[in-house]
Amino acid sequence: MELGNTFESKINRSDYKILIVDDVVSNVLLLKILLTNEKFQVCTANNGNMCIEQAKKEHPDLILLDVMMPDLSGFDTAVILKKDPETLDIPIIFLTALNNPSDLVHGFQVGANDFLTKPFNKEELVMRVMHQISLVAAKRIIVQQNEELKRTISNRDKMYSVIAHDLRSPMASIRMVLNLAVNVVTKDMVGDEIWGLLDKANRESEETHDLLDNLLKWTKSQTGRLNVVYQDIDLDDIVPGVVDIFMMIAEMKKIKLRFIPNDEKLIVHADNDMIKTIIRNFISNAIKFTPEDKGIEVYYKRDGDFAKISVQDHGVGIASDRLDSIFHKGETTYGTGGEEGSGLGLQLCQDFARKNGGDAMVESVLGEGSTFSVLIPLKK
Repeated sequence: MELGNTFESKINRSDYKILIVDDVVSNVLLLKILLTNEKFQVCTANNGNMCIEQAKKEHPDLILLDVMMPDLSGFDTAVILKKDPETLDIPIIFLTALNNPSDLVHGFQVGANDFLTKPFNKEELVMRVMHQISLVAAKRIIVQQNEELKRTISNRDKMYSVIAHDLRSPMASIRMVLNLAVNVVTKDMVGDEIWGLLDKANRESEETHDLLDNLLKWTKSQTGRLNVVYQDIDLDDIVPGVVDIFMMIAEMKKIKLRFIPNDEKLIVHADNDMIKTIIRNFISNAIKFTPEDKGIEVYYKRDGDFAKISVQDHGVGIASDRLDSIFHKGETTYGTGGEEGSGLGLQLCQDFARKNGGDAMVESVLGEGSTFSVLIPLKK
C-alpha cells in the first residue's frame, strides 16, 4: 500500500483528463468542481451519444459514466465504446444508484473497471479515480519503456551490423597481408624490433578478425537471423582442417598443437559452420592461455548419443569460482602473451552448441590447464 501511495504521489494529475457523463446537470457540476480541485483536466457530456463523441474528440484517460440515462444507458454506451478501437482502452467507472449484484455483474461484463455508488463522498471518489489513473500512468510508463527498449535494440543491432560488416572485409585484407608478411620476412631481413612489431600486428589482426566474425554471428543469432542448417558431418572432414588453420599461429608462440585422431568414425547431425566456429573459438582460447613450450591436444570421442569434441591445453587454467559462469559472463580476460579476450566467443560457443541440440562445458585446474568440450548429437 505504501508503494502504491508513493507512486500515486509522483503522478502529475494535470496530465490526466477525466470525462464526466451524467444527464443530471447538478451531478456533472459537482463532479467537475471536485475533480478540478484535485487538479485533473475535466470534460463533460450529458448523454450516451455525446459521451461517445467526446471520448473520440478529447481522448480522456478515464470516463465517469452514469448508468441510468435516457435514450442510451451507461451500459449500452460502454458496449459501443469497447467495440471502437479508438476508445476501447479507456477505463470506465460507472456512477450508479443500483446495488443489485446482477447489475454489478452486467456492468463488469460490458467493460466496467469500477463502480461508484450514489450518493458518494469526496474521499471515495478521489480514491477510486486515483486507482484507475495510477493504472493508466503505469501503462504509459510501460509503453514508453517498451518504445525506448525497441529503439535501443534497433540501434544496437545497427551498430553491430556496421561493425561486423563494414570492418570485417578490410580487416580480412589486413590479416591476409600480415600473414603473408610474417611468412616471407625473417628477423635477419628487418631486425628484432621490426619483426616483433610485425609479429604482434599479425596476432592482433587474427584476434580482431575472429572477434568481428564472432560479433557478426552473435548478432545474427540473437536477432533470430541465423538458422541452423542440419546436415550429416564426418568429424574427420572438419576437425583436422580447423586445427591446421591454427598451426602457424601456435608455432609462432612455440606451442605444440596437435590433432589426435579417433579410430571410430563419428558422423554428427549438425550445422557445419556452427561446429567449426565452436572448435575455432576453443582452439583460439587455448592458444591465448597456454605459455610457450606447452601443448594443446584436439580430439573427439563417442559419449552416449553424442560426439564429444575436446580441446585440452596445459596453460594457466581457470579458478573454480569462475567455471560456472564462464560461458555467459562475457568478461574481459588476458592471455599469456597479453592477448585480450572479450568472452563473446565462449557465449557464442554455448549458444551454437545448444542450437544444435548439444551443450558446451569446461573442466579446469588452476595452474594446470583446461579442457573445453562440446557435445554434438550423433547421426541416428
